[in-house]
Amino acid sequence: MKYGILIIAFLAMSFQGFSQGDAITKYFNKYTEDTSFTVVYISPKMFEMVARLAEDEVDAEVQQVIKDLKGLRVLVREGDGTKYYNEAVKTLNLKAYEELMTVRDGNQNIRFVIKDNGDIIEELLLLVGSPDEFVMISFVGKIDLDKIAKLAKTADIEGLEHLEKVGKQ
Repeated sequence: MKYGILIIAFLAMSFQGFSQGDAITKYFNKYTEDTSFTVVYISPKMFEMVARLAEDEVDAEVQQVIKDLKGLRVLVREGDGTKYYNEAVKTLNLKAYEELMTVRDGNQNIRFVIKDNGDIIEELLLLVGSPDEFVMISFVGKIDLDKIAKLAKTADIEGLEHLEKVGKQ
C-alpha cells in the first residue's frame, strides 16, 4: 500500500510519453488526452527513484521488481471496453508477441502476451475488454511473472489487479 502511495505521489513529476515509436506507444498516446480514460505512465527514472525511497518500506522481492522495470503504461476506460479491446487487438502488432494466456469469461476477454529474449521477459502486455471496462497495461524491463503478480497486490493502481491472474497460470 505504501508503494502505491509513493507511485501516485510522484506520477505528476514523471508523466510523459515513451520515446520509442512502437504501436503500443502510439495507441497509448492516442488516448492520453481523452478525459474518459485513466492514464498512467511511470518512467524508468521514476522506478529508480521509488526503488531508492522504498528500500526500507517494501520487501526485497518487490524492491527487485521495481529495480528491474524500465517503464509502465496503464490505460483504463470505464464502459465500451469491448470496443476498445477489439480496436487494440486490430491496431497493435500482437504477432510480435508470444501469447502467454487468454481468458474469456462470459463477455470479458483477457489477453497476456510477452516479448522475450530467451529466458528473460522484456515486455508484458495485458489487454482486458468487457462491456464495463477496457484495460491496457504494458510493463517494460526485466520481468519475473511471479514477482509482477506480487507487485500487483502491493501497488494500488487501477487495472493492476488483473496481473494477479498471471501468477496463477
